[in-house]
Amino acid sequence: MPQGDKSSYTDKQKRQAAHIEAGYQKNGLATKNAEARAWATVNKLTGGGRKSGSGRKKSDLSHSTEIR
Repeated sequence: MPQGDKSSYTDKQKRQAAHIEAGYQKNGLATKNAEARAWATVNKLTGGGRKSGSGRKKSDLSHSTEIR
């Protein structure tokens, strides 16, 4: 899969990116920058596109902030 290919994202992630991008453009950001920021935001929120392999899950950050 070439870099920048969005085929591995779910329809929901694509809708989220489009909505976020529109918000950035409304605030005056250039189209290319708005698109890049929107996908970065979707990746941050959802952990990226579909990944193969059973048992995959988003890493839990709560372990790293545990007080001992």
